[in-house]
Amino acid sequence: MNQQYPLTIYFDASCKLCNNEMQAVKQHDKESSLILIDCSATDFDDRPFQSQGITREAMMECLHVLDSQGTWFKGVASFELIYRTVGLNTIANFWGGKYTRSLAEVIYPFIARHRQSISKSGVHLIYEAWCKWEAYRAFKRSRKCHEGNCSI
Repeated sequence: MNQQYPLTIYFDASCKLCNNEMQAVKQHDKESSLILIDCSATDFDDRPFQSQGITREAMMECLHVLDSQGTWFKGVASFELIYRTVGLNTIANFWGGKYTRSLAEVIYPFIARHRQSISKSGVHLIYEAWCKWEAYRAFKRSRKCHEGNCSI
């Protein structure tokens, strides 16, 4: 296991879009590399992070990830890291790809600000379908390698 793991993910579980996404990602976490923390919970305590300038309010504005070395990742960088960690590289490439990262950096703050109303629209169902498709593709690649037909 890489030295940066586990990753502790601070997300808004009160948001259907956010919660569904993190739960779907967690299903692909075969190495137990992700710890999910609901920073929207009324009993969430941000005091351990305040000296680093990290508050509950900041966590509610964008996704935050803390690695085992004490390094914080926020927003788009968080998503890329999370998806790479669980092997969903096509989705990770959207967040961190050479041609798509700048687009993601523009889109993500809008999505984060309006996540509750976006959640009501059912957009999370599109994400769930994409995640399932990527998992299926990863399974097929894995099966090919197991059968000796690996492209690597």
